[in-house]
Amino acid sequence: MTDTLSERDTGVLPGGPGEGVIVNVRDGGDIVTQDMNLNIGPQHPATHGVLRVVIDLDGEKISRATPVIGYMHRGFEKLAEARDYRQIIALVNRHDWLSAFNNELGVCMSVETMMEMEVPDRAQWIRVIMCEWNRILNHLMFVGSFGLELGAITPLFFAFREREDVQHLMESATGGRLHFAYNRVGGVKEDLPAGFLQASTKMIKVIRQGTTQYRDLLFGNEIFMARTKGVGVLPPDVAMEFGVTGPTLQATGVAEDSRVSQPYAKYGELDVPVPVGTNGDSYDRFVMLLERIDASTYIIDQALEGITAGACNVKLPKIVKAPEGEIYTRTEAPLGQLGYYLVSDGKKNPWRLKMRTPSFYNVSMMSYLLQDALLSDMIAILGSVFFVVGDVDR
Repeated sequence: MTDTLSERDTGVLPGGPGEGVIVNVRDGGDIVTQDMNLNIGPQHPATHGVLRVVIDLDGEKISRATPVIGYMHRGFEKLAEARDYRQIIALVNRHDWLSAFNNELGVCMSVETMMEMEVPDRAQWIRVIMCEWNRILNHLMFVGSFGLELGAITPLFFAFREREDVQHLMESATGGRLHFAYNRVGGVKEDLPAGFLQASTKMIKVIRQGTTQYRDLLFGNEIFMARTKGVGVLPPDVAMEFGVTGPTLQATGVAEDSRVSQPYAKYGELDVPVPVGTNGDSYDRFVMLLERIDASTYIIDQALEGITAGACNVKLPKIVKAPEGEIYTRTEAPLGQLGYYLVSDGKKNPWRLKMRTPSFYNVSMMSYLLQDALLSDMIAILGSVFFVVGDVDR
């Protein structure tokens, strides 16, 4: 054998950027590879919106991952400065299009607190019921899409079956299927239609049957379990450092929920379960969705028993003006903690409105989760980090 290996033996790339790089050695020596830079997106079916992730590959292992955001930036926070408080309610429907009702609530609560307004009891109960139905609506989307991203299409059909039923229910009260615009400063737009409470009771049974089916479909599937258990582990201290909240944080074992730690509406009068995981992996993050759906049905049950009669809104002046000052209001949106920092100069529109959206923090820690992960696990990890790109870019 000669001292120098032939081109055939070494696998030397004959030309171009890789010229002279050894990609294989036939005599049993170490395999030397060249890092590859790969773009995932910006239009990729595995993301809920237009997200780009730039990854560096060392063989099949991701050595670095960088999320690139901004493709859907619409300047919502600046637009809010040119609209009055009633118009903002319709605007906030759209940054997380799966959580419209929860988005509206934070703005209304901010203005109500600044105006020292007392919202009627019935309106507060309605808000709780609608928030939880909207939470279920959001989680069903991710339950179905996560199964689809891992190759199981049936959970998507099942999840959308229940989503249609919940959308019909919410549409009967709000008139909308996606952008509800049902909240108002001082309460809600109008009272619930006749039969809504009875329909909610029936719907709870349907949702509970559905979550049982999702568990049977996926937890009994050894491929699903192998691709999620121990994949994309997020330690609780890292999650806290990145500011992660919601089901992604709870999967790490941290029982933080704004409905419990800082109750609003009628949550302080209810028993609000906060499920937690043990490993913080892709499997636990998915389990959190199902357990949070079960928790929401339990909360709705309590609210249906506790709801009172009476007015559902407060009579407002023709022009709503918040007094001078500033306030920060946080709520537990489906994807995590949603905060609004509102600064008023006494006019009909805010001087400044800054949002703290959960999706931004969920995406920011992707670089940690994808570090040293296998390329084949990337979609499982991305699918288990729940975000809406409009909620990132806003």
